[in-house]
Amino acid sequence: MREDGRIDYVEFPAGDLAATKAFYAQAFGWSFTDYGPGYAAMTEGMDGGFNADPADRVSTPLVILFAHDLEAMEAKVKAAGGTVTRPIFSFTGGRRFHFRDPSGNELAAWKSE
Repeated sequence: MREDGRIDYVEFPAGDLAATKAFYAQAFGWSFTDYGPGYAAMTEGMDGGFNADPADRVSTPLVILFAHDLEAMEAKVKAAGGTVTRPIFSFTGGRRFHFRDPSGNELAAWKSE
């Protein structure tokens, strides 16, 4: 069962999605499910994916927390001193928002739809 505030997914940046997928497939035997031309999710192991969308460009992996109530989680983040960097938005599979903690680490919280 998914729990509020627990690490649920890790998203890695991928400049060249085809090359990134080929590397992990060859090196570790990973396989993927494609969600459009700019995103591929891992199909085994941990829940995660590779994002090659230039609009979502980050230079480090993005840790994504789960939220049963996304609006309530966003309010908790703000009340605790976090800064929302991307307000709640929809994507294939759900909705999420991005935020920075007081040390500048960017994370996200998501809810499936």
